[in-house]
Amino acid sequence: MTATRPKKSSIGAAKHTRHHHCVYVVYLRNPRGDGKAAYYVGMTGLTPEQRFQNHKQGTKAAGIVRRFGERLVPRLYAHLNPMPYAKAQQIEAMLADSLRKRGYVVYGGH
Repeated sequence: MTATRPKKSSIGAAKHTRHHHCVYVVYLRNPRGDGKAAYYVGMTGLTPEQRFQNHKQGTKAAGIVRRFGERLVPRLYAHLNPMPYAKAQQIEAMLADSLRKRGYVVYGGH
């Protein structure tokens, strides 16, 4: 009898492809206490939804997202994903710079 491997669920499928990294943008409500919104830009090997959930639960979280993160803003990043790790690093920085140039306060994006 030959042992068979369990089938991988579609939930973890993104992690098993070569181009599985994603960039994401989180809307932050009033992080400076001045009544103005801001954004957090990040990259992940998870889905943006899974990563946002981890931030909110405190798992490998950026404190700014855990405390002030309201929602993901997919219109700013969904068309870019997925991509290889090196590309995600570049796009993360470019996306953060683009938002800063438009006058937004941006956290992350390194």
